[in-house]
Amino acid sequence: MDKNRPNGEHNLVEWARPHLGDRKRFYRLIDPRLEGHFSIKGAQKAAQLAARCLSRDPKARPLMSEVVEALKPLPNLKDMASSSYYFQTMQADRVSTNTNGKNNGLRTQGSFSRNGQLQQHPRSLSIPNGSNASPYHQYAHNSPKPNGKP
Repeated sequence: MDKNRPNGEHNLVEWARPHLGDRKRFYRLIDPRLEGHFSIKGAQKAAQLAARCLSRDPKARPLMSEVVEALKPLPNLKDMASSSYYFQTMQADRVSTNTNGKNNGLRTQGSFSRNGQLQQHPRSLSIPNGSNASPYHQYAHNSPKPNGKP
């Protein structure tokens, strides 16, 4: 529990739970400071394991020995997210602020073309990363309520 966070973000477990079961939404749980230096398969397996650990049915949760065994091989995985087209596109879609003010107060949204070129698009300040952005992301936003409703 972190009472210093906005409502809906006090309980990190309840905030994260809906992201764990979705292979695309789980990226919102990953610290952006990793900058793609993590294994996609490893992160997905860790998210699946975390979902099992957070099961509401205590009997469905893995033993700690099972958790340890499941985590052991993950650091050896070599499929870095930074080389994934999907991850590059997702990273480009994260809101970035132009600090020199040349974009007239607009944030920009970019995407990678198939040849790897970053394409920037103006984005209104009224369209944030979405209500499910990580509470520890650079641009914190309200997250869903524990019952899954915004």
